[in-house]
Amino acid sequence: MPGHQRHTRQRAAIAGVFEAQGGPLSALEVLKLARAKVPGMGTATVYRALAAMLEEGALTVVHLLGQAPRYELAGKGHHHHFCCRGCGRAFEIEGCAEGVQALAPAGFRVEGHDLVLTGLCPGCVGG
Repeated sequence: MPGHQRHTRQRAAIAGVFEAQGGPLSALEVLKLARAKVPGMGTATVYRALAAMLEEGALTVVHLLGQAPRYELAGKGHHHHFCCRGCGRAFEIEGCAEGVQALAPAGFRVEGHDLVLTGLCPGCVGG
């Protein structure tokens, strides 16, 4: 089945992109990186694969204010993100800021939080 083989090769390339990059990626970043392995891969193929991988639980959606959804491998545990204003890439931040509960108003109970730092990545600082 040639169509099935192509689908498998494209899905493997997309999965490989997430494993190699580690951080959250936009659909267009996935497309660009996956095309290096499978030239001619189309946007629709990437979106179908992302949807299937989300449904399977292999990926999770990362929402960063003012940006299109990004995707990352599922099961990573609690972490945060850094968004570069220069190149637009997003990076994972390991660990968590302490004292988050103290930021809430008196009487409020924090049950979760998302922290997104913005600035310039090393490549944009030096460039």
